[in-house]
Amino acid sequence: MLSQSEYQQLITHYQLTATDFKTQTNSYFDTPDFQLKAKNCGLRIRRYEDLAEYTLKTPTTSGLLETTDTLTKACADDILQSNVLPITGHVFEKLIDLGIHSSQLIKTGELTTKRAEFHIKEGLLAIDQSWAQNLHDYELELEVQDTTTTSADFLQFLSSFNLPYRPAKNKIHRMIEAKN
Repeated sequence: MLSQSEYQQLITHYQLTATDFKTQTNSYFDTPDFQLKAKNCGLRIRRYEDLAEYTLKTPTTSGLLETTDTLTKACADDILQSNVLPITGHVFEKLIDLGIHSSQLIKTGELTTKRAEFHIKEGLLAIDQSWAQNLHDYELELEVQDTTTTSADFLQFLSSFNLPYRPAKNKIHRMIEAKN
């Protein structure tokens, strides 16, 4: 997590402008009794300017597996308006494997993120500003493909900007906590 001034420091350092940022809105879903959360899973529809993704995150031994179906923006808008989730596709099949039917799911909240992503030597750096009900925060993420990049590399990166390490809960948890 970042403070607002730390967020601004990184934007200034990397000379980011408004055109470097993309806005995405995540709508999150679970059963009324939070069966997905109990299984450490997360379900969202992510809307970009011109398309959308329907993604289920499920735990594996090495992190999270993302199962994603691509949607048109119009299809995603229809789903969100009708509150009826798809009953076909990879995500639907994975939900059935978890013992959950789409008809059981409700929207639990929404979070909008303004994100700049770019490559640095350690991996793909994402600088986020996010908003939801009772929430406005800043976050730094580093995605790596190379398994030789370690948490020590990330800590060294933070140190080079005099930034403390503040672990972040994932966006869905932050959104739900802020809502309650």
